[in-house]
Amino acid sequence: MLEVEDLHAYYGKSHILQGVTFHVRPGEIVSLLGRNGAGRSTTIKTIMGEVAPVGTVRFKGERIDGLKPHQIARRGLGYVPENRDIFPTLTVRENLLLGMKPGKPKGAWTLERVFELFPILRERAGAPGGVLSGGEQQMLTICRTLMGEPDLIMVDEPTEGLAPRLVALVRELLERIAAAGVAILLIEQKLTIALGISHRLYVMGHGRIVFEGTPERLRADEAVRREWLEV
Repeated sequence: MLEVEDLHAYYGKSHILQGVTFHVRPGEIVSLLGRNGAGRSTTIKTIMGEVAPVGTVRFKGERIDGLKPHQIARRGLGYVPENRDIFPTLTVRENLLLGMKPGKPKGAWTLERVFELFPILRERAGAPGGVLSGGEQQMLTICRTLMGEPDLIMVDEPTEGLAPRLVALVRELLERIAAAGVAILLIEQKLTIALGISHRLYVMGHGRIVFEGTPERLRADEAVRREWLEV
């Protein structure tokens, strides 16, 4: 579904991504791991067109490298940024409705379905987004992306700064999304979460992919964890 081949990206003269290659199949949860500064967030920003790409990015068989972010989003690729980017003065319901793509027919992710799956958002539907807790805002951001009927969503650090109870809620949300047939490319700092829900994982270091494999392989590879993940 998503194929990234020999992807490079630059911030000014700094060469951040240095030939990144990976893929995500339909319905998979794939995690992109690595220490801060490894290039994980830059990877998904480059895929989304926020950073100029050098290389090949295909989504559902079509090249999307060089397209603008809104053009990429309309092709069914969703993006949940680390900073959440909700509209704090708009209600939860209004934030969700903003996720709908103009002219796109209603599909699986209706407002009612989101509320059925996640009753906490129904309870807060009339509340301004800014009064929600961090975990509730994260759920709102992910669900707003789903309202655009994506085939794949890229989620950047969804559990960052959340209490353990809310981390568990976000993990459950991601598993429900995948069970509904939406593929997920996940950037996650918590190794236990990534190992617990991913079908496959990639580890990045210095702007390159340094490991690809299943959770079982990564659990067994102490050298990779020590070299590229542990602090």
